[in-house]
Amino acid sequence: MFRRSRSGQVQNERSGEPAALLVVGLGNPGREYADTRHNVGFMVVEVLADRHGGSLRRSRQEALVAEVRIGGERVALAMPQTFMNESGRSVGQLVRRHGIDDPTHLVIVHDELDLAPGVLRLKAGGGLAGHNGLRSITSHLGTQDYLRVRIGVGKPPDARRGAEHVLKRPGRAEAAEIQDAVAEAADAVEAILADGIHEAMGRYNAGP
Repeated sequence: MFRRSRSGQVQNERSGEPAALLVVGLGNPGREYADTRHNVGFMVVEVLADRHGGSLRRSRQEALVAEVRIGGERVALAMPQTFMNESGRSVGQLVRRHGIDDPTHLVIVHDELDLAPGVLRLKAGGGLAGHNGLRSITSHLGTQDYLRVRIGVGKPPDARRGAEHVLKRPGRAEAAEIQDAVAEAADAVEAILADGIHEAMGRYNAGP
């Protein structure tokens, strides 16, 4: 996992051939959580694997993993099979396995309560917005400078029911909005790889 040197630089212990990008979609494993709002990250990884001929298979890093080529670059796609609040345990292992020595080469795709359903935003580093998956990842990696692709799932009428909200499946209209955002999020990951995070943010953060 990432470690900080005395100079403050983030370092990593490599154990595998480096990937240009490690894309991790967050969610909860198990049939009962499929298609819930909390699992939009899984959906994006599945779209990317399908687009680029990858086969997601169980790995020793407590995740389903596929390695694909996108624009000639090696990209690792992963869906942690820990529960959401333990995502960092898997991500730490994935970072080591895929030789990610710079947190800006790690993209986390996740649901976002603070965005309306179907709204997509990209972010480089920053806070955790109360997201348990991000909290776990930051704790395990020792940095929050990784990239995020955030997919809006909206807030429930009662803010105290956020956890209940994300673990439910959206209604038909909202599900259609989220599915559109999932496809767009996969496009955004490809843009990050091709053009860099800042150009991709300028493109995808300019919407309503």
